[in-house]
Parts: sequence; C-alpha cells; structure tokens
Amino acid sequence: MAVIRRLPPFAAVRAFEAAGRHESFTEAAVELNVTQSAISHQVKRLEAFLDARLFRRVPHGVELTAVGRGYLGELSELLDRLDASTRRVRGADRTELLRVRATPAFTTRWLLPRMLDFQAAHPDLDYEVTIGMPPTDLSQNDVDVVVHWGTEPVPGARVEPFLRSARAPVASRGFLHAAPALDSPADLLEVTLLHDKVQDGWSAWFQSCGVTPPAAWRGPRFDHCELVLQAAEADLGVALPYTALIQRELESEGLVQLFRRETLPAMIYSLAYRDCDAEIPRVRRFRDWIFDQAADSASPRLRVVAP
Repeated sequence: MAVIRRLPPFAAVRAFEAAGRHESFTEAAVELNVTQSAISHQVKRLEAFLDARLFRRVPHGVELTAVGRGYLGELSELLDRLDASTRRVRGADRTELLRVRATPAFTTRWLLPRMLDFQAAHPDLDYEVTIGMPPTDLSQNDVDVVVHWGTEPVPGARVEPFLRSARAPVASRGFLHAAPALDSPADLLEVTLLHDKVQDGWSAWFQSCGVTPPAAWRGPRFDHCELVLQAAEADLGVALPYTALIQRELESEGLVQLFRRETLPAMIYSLAYRDCDAEIPRVRRFRDWIFDQAADSASPRLRVVAP
C-alpha cells in the first residue's frame, strides 16, 4: 500500500527554520543568501499551507507565535537529522574529515601540541582546525565539534565540560630581569599588567591575596588571551592566564609563575556538538580522545620564583 505524505514545500520549510532560529527575516536572508522579501514570501507560503500563523509583527521585527515555536523545534530536529544522514551518505566513500573549531589560545597552547597523539591514535581520520570566538554557532553545519568557552547551553547541541583551570600571574625571564623585585602580590601594582578584554581576572586575583585592586586599571589591553600570552612572551608585562593552557611554557620556563596564589579553579572549556551527531564515529572518537587528554593534564607542574 502506497504511503501518501502531505509535506510542505521544502524551500518554505528551510526559510521558516532559518527565520525562526534567528527570529529575523534579515538574518535568515543572509544565512541562505537570498533577499529578505524571498524569506517573507516563503514564510507566507508555508503559513498558507499550514493554515496557521507562525510569526507576529513586533516593533523590533518579528517573533514566533506559540504555534511557530513548537513547529520550529520539530523542524530543526528533522533538518539536523537529514543533514547528518546526508553527510554520512556523501562521506561513505571518502576519507573521514573531522572539523574542529576552537579559540585561538586553546588551539595554539593546548590542542595543536597534542594533535600528534590524535593522529597516531586515528591515522584514518583527517581533520580541519579553524579558529573561532564565542558565541558558539553550530547552525551553519560547517563544523563538527566546537571547543566551547564556558558551559552555557547551545540550542540543539550537547555541551560537555572537560577542562578546569585556575589563573595565576606569569611573566617572561626577560621581563623579570628588567623589573623591580616582586616579593609580594602587592608589588605587581607597580609593574605593567596585561589585560584581557574578553575576561580579565586581575581584580579577583588581587582580592584573593588580600590586596585591594585599583579603582581604575592601567596597562595594555588585548582582544583575547592568546594575544595577552604573546605580549607576556615578548617581555611586555605580567599576564594572568589559565594555567591549564600554558603547561609547556611553564615547564620550559618560557613563562614563569610569580606566586603560588591562584584564583579558584573554573570550568573554562566544554565540547559542543549537535545532538544528532552524538553517535557519528569521528565525533565520538574526538570526544573520547579530548576527555582522556584533559584527564592526563589535570595536574600541571609549575615553576614558581616567588613565595
């Protein structure tokens, strides 16, 4: 007996799903590389097919109706599953390619030095590494896993925390040679401190030492922690990085931890991937590998030059 399906037009479904995910016809048009009027036309077409209103006009644009929000959740899951199945079929006769995205510091300081181990363990799996900054976006389907900053939930994705770290002040040997004596945490207020515009932890660190931080900070500011670390290695000042990212630099004494006092450990990275990709072998293999690596690096060996 033939199965008769009453399915909506796929172009209309795709336009609605993008518009609903962004709650913006403009952003949906950019994502799908069409005009805003094309998105509006397709959404009206789908509403006519369903005989239901999916969006309502509001002063700042559009927002989903209750019916639209429920329909979006079901469609997004179906499209994710369709995408995953399609990629599996297309890749059946090709070399497996794992696509990874991570922040600059994590990629340079933590991930790449360990990828030789990953290659040895999975010689049949090619990989592509790209750099990205928060927020995590898996909607474009251009990446398999994202090393996600923090633990915030991501719609349609699993977010699994794996790397915890404290922060501590570090500097290069060249900077310490030219700087005045740093005998106590308060002495750092007299030298150049390097600041991270994404998340700067100096106030918390000084407070943990019983030192009142200044009302206004001075010193160079950088877009993210990788630039801060490069500035510290260039003898520009004292940085306050997450120590889990700089084990190699501490062991080689390219950077030196100045005091034993550290901030409270925080969960700094999670692995994020689409729910529908959880059982894809390349995703599962990378997930298991990175958790093993994080467990092995949980207790870094530090060199401290001041009490």
